[in-house]
Amino acid sequence: MAEMYSPTEDSVQLELRESVAYVFMNRPDKLNALTMPMLRELTATIGWCDASEDVRAIVLTGRGRGFSAGQDLSAVDSSLPVDYEAIVKSGYNPLVEQIATSKKPVIAAVQGVAAGAGANLAFACDLVVASAQASFLQSFVPIGLVPDSGGSWWLPRLVGLSKAKELAFFGDRLTADDARQLGLVMTVAPMDEFEEVVAKVATRLAALPTLAIGLTKQAMHAALGMDLTSALAAEAKLQGEAGRTADHQEGVKAFLEKRKPAFRGR
Repeated sequence: MAEMYSPTEDSVQLELRESVAYVFMNRPDKLNALTMPMLRELTATIGWCDASEDVRAIVLTGRGRGFSAGQDLSAVDSSLPVDYEAIVKSGYNPLVEQIATSKKPVIAAVQGVAAGAGANLAFACDLVVASAQASFLQSFVPIGLVPDSGGSWWLPRLVGLSKAKELAFFGDRLTADDARQLGLVMTVAPMDEFEEVVAKVATRLAALPTLAIGLTKQAMHAALGMDLTSALAAEAKLQGEAGRTADHQEGVKAFLEKRKPAFRGR
């Protein structure tokens, strides 16, 4: 096992449970509201998880009763003109891209409120598992801002353009069940079963052929901006890469031998 990464910011914690990395936003007294140091550390921590051979799946979650309330507005000097463009470009965008381009599956485990950038960070993950007490809201337009952290990109693709505009304009709170019906959430669990359900989903993902998952993410994200011919060509190229992996060989062998495959993420 490689040396464990230790986040330098107290606002981020990392736990490795077998082959699943749990990345915690750790400002429970602030509902895990995001600051620039926290964003940079989240990006670095998930980057380490992505590169580590010991990690097969990543869970992004929050300590306490909230996932994340979004940007910590109290950390912004309101006495001066705020350069939100710089904040978004240097803090949020690198984190969203790190999540989206990770070769490992990333699960958002949302136990409570996910507001603004907190909601859009969850939607940037590959799958969202929510507790029955979770809620999601686009809290940008109601304070005179624009959805960021990929919200303008993810939401229309996940729920359709008209619904995305409705969610953004009004900033109405979605319950966990509402979000599931819209396809934003994979599953909703009672609070007393939430951690167990998250662990089951993460463990199941970690047992799958990791490289194939990463290549599938790459193919699907790229195809969103391609025509059919280009997408087919990209699929063929990535299929060639997948076909050269040890996990593919194991999958075929297990199929022929009528047994459960033992993938190693290689």
